[in-house]
Amino acid sequence: MERQPQELSLDEIEAIERAALRALWIAARDFAVDAWEYFRQSADKINYIAEDVTREMLDRLGGYSIPQRIYGNVAYRKARYVIHPDLAVRQALFVDSKAEKTRASATLQMSQLSMAVRHTRGGGDTDVAAGLAPIQVYRDLSYLTTTLLVHYHYREVDPQVVPPVLLPSSRYRLSAITLAAIPNGLLQERYNPDQSDTIWIAGRDAPSHGEDFRVRLSFNRLRQKAAWRVQEIIYDDRGVYTLGWRS
Repeated sequence: MERQPQELSLDEIEAIERAALRALWIAARDFAVDAWEYFRQSADKINYIAEDVTREMLDRLGGYSIPQRIYGNVAYRKARYVIHPDLAVRQALFVDSKAEKTRASATLQMSQLSMAVRHTRGGGDTDVAAGLAPIQVYRDLSYLTTTLLVHYHYREVDPQVVPPVLLPSSRYRLSAITLAAIPNGLLQERYNPDQSDTIWIAGRDAPSHGEDFRVRLSFNRLRQKAAWRVQEIIYDDRGVYTLGWRS
């Protein structure tokens, strides 16, 4: 039976996000070797490499597409149906990609989130509204917002010192891919009810210089709330990877 996003229970929203992350995890697993080679061989800027890998990875995601353009400040956006045994619902899927040298957290902008950010920053409380609506509306039809993150943890090497497996070789080596399901804003009370109970840490923006507000998603804090929301693929120096679904 087709359901409206407004009719879903919080547990059903969680189940939809879990299924979406599982599909992304499978796509990342199948693209894991190519992703490592892409980082090793590409001469592009690191953020371009991350975006290209994410787009190619998501070409394998599949699903039931809806011919509707959706809008947002992320690497990949797609309108589709989510089909579960007991329901079908329209989904606005947003997938962002980040490439950073830290593995513990990821920088995000409010335009990429459907959940308000509540945490303590600089000795004061912060409560910043999300830039995405938890339910998107296009042509009078409602879509459940689902936001996923592909975070690439990389390091830099000297290609002249570290012999490449194949030529050419760039200075980048992929160390890990972290996949995260960022909770929909309707789940605010479960994941970030107030500043003391939060999944966020302070971002690197400089408000005094007029920079847009940014925040960092703490993978450890999100994992403590729901272990399945953070999945990892770990690489050794040769590009051999290990992974396993964390329930």
